[in-house]
Amino acid sequence: MRNDISARAREVALTLTSWPSVTGSADEAAYAGKLARYLSQFDTVWTSAIPDDARRNVFALKRGRTRRTIVLTGHFDVVPVNDYGALEPLAFTPERLLPEIVARLRRTGENPLALADFESGEFLPGRGLLDMKAGLAAGIAAMEAYTGDASLLFLGVSDEEERSAGARAAAPLLSNIAKEHDLDIALVINLDAISDQGDGAVGRSVALGSVGKQLVTAFVIGKEAHACYPEDGANAAYLAAELLTEFELAPELAETSGSEIAAPPTALHAKDLKSGYNVTTPAQCWLYWNTLQHRRSAEEVFDISLMLARRAMARAAHRLSRDIPVMRYAELAARVPHHDVMRIAAEVAAHEGLDLPERAKLVTAAVWQASGLTGPAVILGFGSIPYPAVSLSDAALEDAIVTACAAHGLASLRYFPGISDMSFLGQSSGDLSACAANTPIWGSSFVMPDSAGYLCINIGPWGRDYHHWLERLNAPYAFETLPRVLLSVIDAVAKGR
Repeated sequence: MRNDISARAREVALTLTSWPSVTGSADEAAYAGKLARYLSQFDTVWTSAIPDDARRNVFALKRGRTRRTIVLTGHFDVVPVNDYGALEPLAFTPERLLPEIVARLRRTGENPLALADFESGEFLPGRGLLDMKAGLAAGIAAMEAYTGDASLLFLGVSDEEERSAGARAAAPLLSNIAKEHDLDIALVINLDAISDQGDGAVGRSVALGSVGKQLVTAFVIGKEAHACYPEDGANAAYLAAELLTEFELAPELAETSGSEIAAPPTALHAKDLKSGYNVTTPAQCWLYWNTLQHRRSAEEVFDISLMLARRAMARAAHRLSRDIPVMRYAELAARVPHHDVMRIAAEVAAHEGLDLPERAKLVTAAVWQASGLTGPAVILGFGSIPYPAVSLSDAALEDAIVTACAAHGLASLRYFPGISDMSFLGQSSGDLSACAANTPIWGSSFVMPDSAGYLCINIGPWGRDYHHWLERLNAPYAFETLPRVLLSVIDAVAKGR
């Protein structure tokens, strides 16, 4: 069957892509059952509920001659398809979509690289084919072809694209599944894609860990004043501008590991809270930044963020001739009765249509009001689900994996460069106590499990422009190379100690 593995990987990838699964849709909720039926050739197949959610995860076990087990995992949800415009009806059918995209690009001339890629015959378009159903397909094809001693456990999860509800639900189950089925989980292989705008040298890599993410927030309270007398107050928009200047691409929050860089922070949101036009200066603003980590804990990220915020407010204080304190959210919450803080968080959590940072804003604003404090001030916190950085701690296993991958021309990275479900399955860096204390919606709008703590790597397809209508997969690598790499790594791990 190994001779047919490329054709099988392609067949599975196109099949999985043809089933729509936009995050949060009815199609995504139905996907687990459909995928479980598709995997019925394996020894044991089941779906697992996600608490308080209509969606489910999928498990499939192929039992080998030993307890030593490799988990192959990835998400099956995809981002929306409205960006395809007139081509939206073809978004899930790569082979039909390809000539239509080529015709559009020839007509408009809008992306010469994408056109060259598609005309080369090496790239296929389609929503979710790159991110990440071709990875799932390679894992399934490798499972089908594998005849060695190890046991293989496939795990397909929902909702990686929004809140990682699937991985957060699956992580605490793995140890119980291992006990129930008498498995010894030696390695988890995430099958996610890498974007590479060059020749694919970066994309053809095994990642021995994953970058982490923290969403740092600032609730800025100014002091309102008439625009004709701005010196009487402290314009929250100006305070926010100083914060934006200080945080944007701040090198203090950019981590490096050899030649690999965790991207420096950048603002994802910056708005005042005025409801309309008047000549009063803004009283409050809400900001948040994407920050990425290799090794830093949540506490280290927060300490650096506090330093940056205080430096920014020192400049503002000099200009405005008034003090602007910077406070942790945990310090603010400690000034309000705990039952009131919990009630506020629960009331906000009931608004299901709000994203997590918006909920964090509403809780922070309400707790500030309840505190009786007056501005100006800055409240620093976290606004969403944390993604801890993970790394591989077994040097001997790392050597075996790198050697197996190098035989197929793959390089190695210390950290997978994109945010991924590896954060919940691997060995995470530091604890999250600082994050828990300073996230207003922790425990009310989401639950954060302990990391599963397994040795975890990423080997997946590569391509370009995922989350974009020009999302495209390098097909020769995904279908011909990737399944064979997975088999080689499985063999190497199976023979390990």
